[in-house]
Amino acid sequence: MSADVVAYRRIYEVIRLIPRGRVATYGQIAALAGIPRHARQVGYALAHMPAGMTLPWHRVVNASGRVSLRSRPGSDDFQQVLLEAEGMEFGPDGRISLSKYQWAPRPHTARSAGHARVKAKSSRQ
Repeated sequence: MSADVVAYRRIYEVIRLIPRGRVATYGQIAALAGIPRHARQVGYALAHMPAGMTLPWHRVVNASGRVSLRSRPGSDDFQQVLLEAEGMEFGPDGRISLSKYQWAPRPHTARSAGHARVKAKSSRQ
């Protein structure tokens, strides 16, 4: 199994843990998935998400608290609508207050969930 596949699985496991009404940054997801300083890889993983996968992808924002622009027109607006439906408010500058809405997992929760599940799955293959 390639390193990218393993990393993508870890990323997806961490994103699944983001609770309703909270957001996480690309860099935060990377760090919790065990690949610190690889925020861009989180974006790649989301762009290559398998069809039919249920994942709260809309809860991932950039380090400024903004929805990142996408190549597909309107998808960034859709993400904002989904976040607002969960009660998050955007400021006039288009940002979410990370101090108010950023997910703060328990230190061991996301890290152990992301690593343990991926290791268990990869050891069976």
